[in-house]
Amino acid sequence: MSIEMREVVSHADLMKFINFQFTIFKGNPYWVPSFIFDEVNALDPKKNPAFAHCEAKLWLAYRGKKIVGRIAGIINNKYIEKWGNKYARFGWIDFIDDPEVAKALLDTVESWAKGKGMVGIQGPLGFTDLDKEGMLVEGFEELGTMPMIYNHPYYPKYLERCGYEKDVDWLEYEIKVPKEIPEKALRVQELVLKRTKLRIYTAKKPKDIVRYGDQIFDLINVAYSGLYGTVELNKKQIDAYINQYLGFADVRFVKLIIDEDDKLRAFGVAVPSLSRALQQSKGRLFPIGWIYVLKALKKPRYIDLLLVAVDPKFQASGIPALLMTSICKSALDVGVISAETSGELEDNVKVQSLWKDFERRQHKRRRAYKKMF
Repeated sequence: MSIEMREVVSHADLMKFINFQFTIFKGNPYWVPSFIFDEVNALDPKKNPAFAHCEAKLWLAYRGKKIVGRIAGIINNKYIEKWGNKYARFGWIDFIDDPEVAKALLDTVESWAKGKGMVGIQGPLGFTDLDKEGMLVEGFEELGTMPMIYNHPYYPKYLERCGYEKDVDWLEYEIKVPKEIPEKALRVQELVLKRTKLRIYTAKKPKDIVRYGDQIFDLINVAYSGLYGTVELNKKQIDAYINQYLGFADVRFVKLIIDEDDKLRAFGVAVPSLSRALQQSKGRLFPIGWIYVLKALKKPRYIDLLLVAVDPKFQASGIPALLMTSICKSALDVGVISAETSGELEDNVKVQSLWKDFERRQHKRRRAYKKMF
């Protein structure tokens, strides 16, 4: 039976697009679903401020009445303006184990991109660097995490068969929390703070973090500006991220470093792992999903390291290591046994050096692919 590609044009179509994840990964013990509301907020033009400078289309692949695949195509005009590459992006790609379906999805998004004057395509990528990105190519039998993509092992094989080649890779690490923080590390931390005239801000409630929200994302814009595919977040995007996430931050694992003028110079954000909670709740908070989430937040055994950003003026001052020591101490205090990093570009040796004094293993690798037309 032939494959029919249908564009997502209604809210009902969008929900079918989002919920296809539960079909394609049914019974997979390693896959972690996204929060449904996060997916809606990202893909609905009425909710995502990135649509002010992005154009996107979503498609579902049907074989008869059955959905067998999905894909999103994105053109980020800010990316094109900044990097000078007329590349489209693909994301949210999932498909059954059938090369014909994979080809139909990719042919569709490529044809759309060519029609828009693009000369190539990259992915999986989202609207921003804070969206999920990178196709898993190693670590299929490792539990997934909330911030990262999970996919079946056959995905990269079929992409490569369709002419896609490696653009960049990201590495991920599992970091064991030590039984104690070495005295030397604590002394170095104090010396670094004294020398730089900085201090660690102790937040007692999420709203204490929210008041630094604009500075957090301003620092992201500066510190991440040279990383692969990044574009600056605008004010509406920053406000959306603050409202969506910072108000629910776990203050134990958010470390803000400020100077004498109360200006943010560095921060590190980790969150209790919600992997098992999301599997149990199927990405929904109601009617009972919030119970699983609340339990995971209250007594975490694992955490996910989401973001670290340091003012370029302080990157060589020992502040990055200080952030890790501070997060590690908080993790130790509440009984966390390990942390999982988000993707780090494979050539980002500065970030990878942060783990050199910890017991660690590099257990996942993910890839952004590229195809020129």
